[in-house]
Amino acid sequence: MSAKKNLYIILSFATIYIVWGTTYLAIRLGVETIPPFLMAGVRFVIGGLLIYWIARLLGASKPSLKHWRFATIIGFLLAVGGNGLVTWAEVSVPSGLTALLIAMVPLWVVLIEWVIPRGSKPTAAIIFGLVLGFGGVWQLISPSGLGIGSEIDKTGAFIIVVATISWAIGSVYSKFVPQHESKFVGAGMQMITGGFILLIISYFTSEFNSFELAAVSMKSIWSLLYLITLGSFAFAVYIWLFTVSSPSKIATYAYVNPVIALLLGNIIAGEYISRWTIGCSVVILAAVLIIISSKNKAKRDKEKINVENYDNIQTIRPKTRLINNECRSGTG
Repeated sequence: MSAKKNLYIILSFATIYIVWGTTYLAIRLGVETIPPFLMAGVRFVIGGLLIYWIARLLGASKPSLKHWRFATIIGFLLAVGGNGLVTWAEVSVPSGLTALLIAMVPLWVVLIEWVIPRGSKPTAAIIFGLVLGFGGVWQLISPSGLGIGSEIDKTGAFIIVVATISWAIGSVYSKFVPQHESKFVGAGMQMITGGFILLIISYFTSEFNSFELAAVSMKSIWSLLYLITLGSFAFAVYIWLFTVSSPSKIATYAYVNPVIALLLGNIIAGEYISRWTIGCSVVILAAVLIIISSKNKAKRDKEKINVENYDNIQTIRPKTRLINNECRSGTG
């Protein structure tokens, strides 16, 4: 691998670590003066059109109606149920805690892959990670039982948990349905369709009626522009990384983003981080680390078994052909 390509990979990881870690703060600052569903809708429609347009200019084929149909379903689960609800919840939940709750996604993915038909049964290590992770989240949201005052809005936290479930369902569902051969076109389609649904929700929740452009702060405008440009760019980089790196390495963003979001929320937005929050953060991120590393190990073991079986078959076949030839020639 060339030094230039190595540099691109390092910069790409830095992008998904830092940019995605900062998007939670950008959302938090944006919804201060922009209605949440409206902001999320505008972000995804414009960002999706940019990704789609660039991919088509680079030679990607035109998607079919079937591709648009499945992209709409995935866009609803990811952009609307996932990010849209997160944007709505960040009106009352600090950005750092939001990012920490989003780290639950790998936990839900494991459970969904377990319960679906022919799903994969989790190992003992993964089950331990699930118990640890959900326990950490429960104590983060409801610490009052231990005599510690709650520091997170429970309604907002519940909405974020629902958002993580929607994102996990969309992620698993996307593996089983036909999509456009260009991942960039597919991502753009999902963002466009999800964005338009968010704008429809914004209209029916009367956000349009209460919205005043003159009341929007420059801080919110810059936050929205940041999400449209760098947020969309980071998603494209994330897609590209899958062509040059392993999923196990890329998955590390799941426990890097919350740390960055917590620090930035505290430094820039003045969001308070208690010792209890730090303790719960360590527990949740440790659970995510256990689950991701255990899944990758199980996958490597399965691939190793498949390779060994293939090698055994290749070894047996010549012997089988030799025996058959001897039988046909009357020898043996």
